[in-house]
Amino acid sequence: MFPDVTLLLYAGCLMITAVLVLVIIFLFFTSPPPDMYRYLNEKSYADPNKDNAMVDFPSLYSPASIDLSIVVPAYNEEERLPKMLDECLEILESRRESNKGFTYEVIIVDDGSKDKTTQVGLKYSKKYTVEFVRVLTLTKNRGKGGAIRLGMLSARGRALLFADADGATEFKDLVKLEESLKKINQNQDSRALVCGSRAHLQDEAVAQRSSFRTILMYGFHFFVWFLCVRSIKDTQCGFKLMTRNAAAVLFSNMHVNRWAFDVELLYIAQYLGIPMDEVAVNWQEIEGSKIIPIFSWAQMGKDILFIRLRYTLGFWKIEDKVKGQ
Repeated sequence: MFPDVTLLLYAGCLMITAVLVLVIIFLFFTSPPPDMYRYLNEKSYADPNKDNAMVDFPSLYSPASIDLSIVVPAYNEEERLPKMLDECLEILESRRESNKGFTYEVIIVDDGSKDKTTQVGLKYSKKYTVEFVRVLTLTKNRGKGGAIRLGMLSARGRALLFADADGATEFKDLVKLEESLKKINQNQDSRALVCGSRAHLQDEAVAQRSSFRTILMYGFHFFVWFLCVRSIKDTQCGFKLMTRNAAAVLFSNMHVNRWAFDVELLYIAQYLGIPMDEVAVNWQEIEGSKIIPIFSWAQMGKDILFIRLRYTLGFWKIEDKVKGQ
């Protein structure tokens, strides 16, 4: 017995309507171009050794002028930031003393903090000078991804690292990432990306977590693997090193400004065929995390689903050529 034609037409109309509604929702909630906007004061940094005179940041789209840039996103981090900076700068200064040709910079990005994060950063600018430590103060909170993007756009390095302000990853492990970057970066001017990874610590983390949080963790990892990124086990470790050309194309295409930005960044790299590697790093839990376990994971899960749908449906597009700003 053949199905009623009227029912088939009705079902078809419902499906078309549902698709149209979905498209409209995505169009309404999707901003096609990445948010590259900078307020006027975000284009410069203060020099505390020259009465806080404002100096324009350089552009990521200009040729590199130093070896390494470290971008540190910081939101209300006046308490945790000093420990991270002390460790970071001790290692970088030691390298500079042993290798006179080595040059670096640390860019602290104050993501609209309500505390004295900027003032803490400026103390280091004063001590080490703005040649080595600069503070980018954002007018309003952009989210971790947005803060890192603006820091990257202001960097001078041939290689660029972003590292969390809490110092959870031991900064000395930068050497491991640099060695890996050299291996996969056959041409010094090519694109390459290396991710610090905590995947080797997973068994220990499971032993310390509740069953519910363990299920959420595995569910999140499967969600990321199934929808977006399959070549990197730990997408969320805040310790990633890349070449200048890789940073330029990745952050020019990235849309997500908050916690799931890492996933989109790696999705773009995967799509463009950028060589990637994953390196185990020493990591420890630091008190004061901004992530709220269930709420933040739910938010990231939603963002990851939207990342895949928006690219699949063509609302977001990946441009292989970088358009300089």
